[in-house]
Amino acid sequence: MRYHVLVGGKRFDVELASDGASVDGRAVQVTLGHADGTPVRALVVGAQAHRVVGERMARGRWKVGMHGRTHAIEVVDERTMAIRAQLAGSGAVAAGPRPVVAPMPGMVVKVEVVEGDVVRAGQGIVIVEAMKMENELRASAAGRVTRVHVQRGVAVAKDQILVELETVTEGASS
Repeated sequence: MRYHVLVGGKRFDVELASDGASVDGRAVQVTLGHADGTPVRALVVGAQAHRVVGERMARGRWKVGMHGRTHAIEVVDERTMAIRAQLAGSGAVAAGPRPVVAPMPGMVVKVEVVEGDVVRAGQGIVIVEAMKMENELRASAAGRVTRVHVQRGVAVAKDQILVELETVTEGASS
């Protein structure tokens, strides 16, 4: 299984397999042990042993203490990373804002805009929970919200239009 791990603004690609692990394509000998009923872990990387205390903050987000320092860590699997990239519209240059649509069936957790709001490219528009994961749907380009079709608590279908946007002219503001 491949993971993308963010620590202190730095990204590492970690691959775990039954025969070992790799970090950024480099093979690493790693063992993780634990004391039942405690958050304390024994992490052995190569020949170095570390005492690690981890606390799950939210799905994929951890607070980890090691060597007297605390680190905020985000761990995202490959599937989630691909979904986020699709939701953010990465890789495609849009001529104008596209409607925000549900990438899969789910439930609206939060609507972050109202009609008339001016949004920037990549700004969060709607949060949809699908498959026990919250996914923030973002604007593909700068624009003005012309229509909000959903509200919190509403079930949505795949490809359903949630929010419509129009191109913003120079000098427009919210």
